[in-house]
Amino acid sequence: MFEIARYEGRNRLKGSVYLSIGMALLAALVVWVYPSFSDALGGDELLEAYPEEMLQVFRIETMASLEGFLAFELYTFGWIVLLGLYVAYAAAGAIADDVDRGRMDTLLAMPISRARLVAEKFFALSVPILVVNLLTPPVLLVGSRLIDEPLAVGDIVAAHLLSIPYLFACAGIGLLCSVVFDRVGIAQRVALAVTFALFLAESLLAETDAEAFGAIAPMRYYDPNEILLEGTYDLVGAAVLVGMTVALLVVSQLVFRRSDI
Repeated sequence: MFEIARYEGRNRLKGSVYLSIGMALLAALVVWVYPSFSDALGGDELLEAYPEEMLQVFRIETMASLEGFLAFELYTFGWIVLLGLYVAYAAAGAIADDVDRGRMDTLLAMPISRARLVAEKFFALSVPILVVNLLTPPVLLVGSRLIDEPLAVGDIVAAHLLSIPYLFACAGIGLLCSVVFDRVGIAQRVALAVTFALFLAESLLAETDAEAFGAIAPMRYYDPNEILLEGTYDLVGAAVLVGMTVALLVVSQLVFRRSDI
C-alpha cells in the first residue's frame, strides 16, 4: 500500500531538507537584522514612506515589533508567497511530468486506479510541506532570545501548524493544473500564475465591493498578523482550507479519470 507515495516522498526528501535549511537561514537573517532596523528607522516610521497599495498587498500592519517584522518579512513574503508558489509549482509536475515524458502508461499498467495514483502523488507533497515547518520554529525561538526579543512559543508553533493546510491548498491548485495540462511546463507556469493572481486578488479586493470574490483564494484563510500580533488562531479558516484541498483533490481525480493520455 502507498508504494507510489513512499517512492515519491523519498525522492522529494533531499530537496525538502535543502528548502528547509534555506527558509531557516532566511528566518535567522530576519531576526538578526531586526535590532539594527528597529534602532535605525524607528519601526513604523518607515511605513509612512510605503505606498498604501504595498501595505495592503503585503498585509503590513507594523514593523515596530519583532512579531510584526516577521509577519511581513518572513511569513507573508516567505510562507504565503514563496512557499505557496513553490508547492503549487511542485504539485503541477506531479502528474503532467509523467504524461509529458511518456511514463504514465507504465504507471497505469500497475494494479492501481487513476484516482489512487493522483492521491498518492499528492500525498507525497506532504514531505516538503512538513519538513519546511520543522526547522524554522526553533531557529526563530532561539534567535529571538539571543536578541532579547523573545517570541511566544505558542504563537510561533501555531503560525507553522496553520500554514500546513494553506500550503496543501496551494498544492491542490498545482495538482489540478497537472491533470488539466499534459505538458509539464505549461502546467507549472499556469499554477504559478493562478496562485500569484489569487494572492494579488485577495490583497487588492480586501475592503472593496468585490471583496467576496477573494473567498476562493487560500490566502484569505491564513493571516500571520492575526497569529503573531493578536494571538488569534483562525481554526475556521484552517477548516476551510482543508475543505478546499479535499475539493481540489477530488476534482483532480475526476478530471484525470476522464483524461485521454
